[in-house]
Amino acid sequence: MSTFDGKRLTNETFKLDVERMRRGWYSDKYFENINRMLIALSKEGYSYNGQFHNLPAGFSAENISVGDIEVEMQWFTRRLGTTVIVGVDKALEMIRHCAGYWDNERFIETANELEVWAVQDGDITESSDGNPMNLTRSSRVATNVYETLTAAHGKPVLFFPARFDLHEVQASDGYAYNIAVQRFNMDYSQKLGPFVSTDAQGDWWGGAGGGTVAHAAIASFLGDTAEAMMEFSRILPAPIPRIALVDFNNDSVRDTLRVLNAMFIKYRELVDAGNKEEAEKYKLYGVRLDTSGTLRDVSVLPLGDPSLDLGVNPRLVFNIRQALDSASENWSLPKVWQKTAREYCRNVKIVVSGGFNPEKIRKFEKLGVPADIYAVGSYLFINNGTTASDFTADVVRVKIHGEWLDMSKVGRRPRENANMKRAW
Repeated sequence: MSTFDGKRLTNETFKLDVERMRRGWYSDKYFENINRMLIALSKEGYSYNGQFHNLPAGFSAENISVGDIEVEMQWFTRRLGTTVIVGVDKALEMIRHCAGYWDNERFIETANELEVWAVQDGDITESSDGNPMNLTRSSRVATNVYETLTAAHGKPVLFFPARFDLHEVQASDGYAYNIAVQRFNMDYSQKLGPFVSTDAQGDWWGGAGGGTVAHAAIASFLGDTAEAMMEFSRILPAPIPRIALVDFNNDSVRDTLRVLNAMFIKYRELVDAGNKEEAEKYKLYGVRLDTSGTLRDVSVLPLGDPSLDLGVNPRLVFNIRQALDSASENWSLPKVWQKTAREYCRNVKIVVSGGFNPEKIRKFEKLGVPADIYAVGSYLFINNGTTASDFTADVVRVKIHGEWLDMSKVGRRPRENANMKRAW
């Protein structure tokens, strides 16, 4: 259930490997060993027989059936600061279908004997000591996306990490991204849409992947970016945005102008012929810069520290914007077309990609760099330093003679969370 629509995802979405989960296939073996021990103690009728318990003074340690003891377990992420919670519905379905025990070859379900409280996907939790309440990789991805959106000040962030991880995680990662976008829109009164790169990333929420021209396509056109874009525009339906990848030859201004010129000529030709529907296929939506961090684009003249000129840098983006905005001034056009041509060029957006993270995006925004869209990949999976989102669970209370008592390891304690709601 996300906090935005109040609907819980079920196992129809997740398609859990229930049979093997029930048999402990995915569990750390020490959990399985403890489970076997507690079951055996329950069957034996064992009662606590030790000497060094942590019960409060006045509580008797007699007749406590360890094998059948009721406990309260809480889940904690270790990420400091804000965490956008995602992954709750999947965790609940795992409990719902897999809580229980084996009686010979028959699995006895016990989920209905549990009292389960949970937050919703999209809830935010704050922590100053590394113990916000929740779990999962999905929360990490969502929080990384949320921080990236915040850094971009409401500009779209394309979700481009599919190539950096196993394909099996794309659906959950794309769902986490979408939840982060919705959370950002709620918190900042924005209306950003989600932009994922694969259909799998949109599977859990009904989205679809989008994309344009890859470097591989340009190589197939012998390095001719303009020709690649012309054929892409001719063949693909008009609703697919025409975004030219212009860094293939490391001469981004030149190739931007070649694409712009070729597509506008065809656009004008079709409009003059009265074929406005076909002309829509030749509207250039944007250009994407993806210059390697080891290269300096030829349009960026060396100035001061050469390392500042490498990759997609502010001066390169400014150069592209200037070239786009002034391009029509060099075209020989009848007066009736001059205003349209100027708008055609100035409406072209600039997409930047390649090594972007919140720090680099904040730098671009502070400098007023005219980037319109950020495409972010591997950063959204990062899990170290301030982005570390490891999670754990601890028993924090036990029920003794009908009363709940704190019983957590030193350094942990039971915690409250106002967002928690009864799941069942």
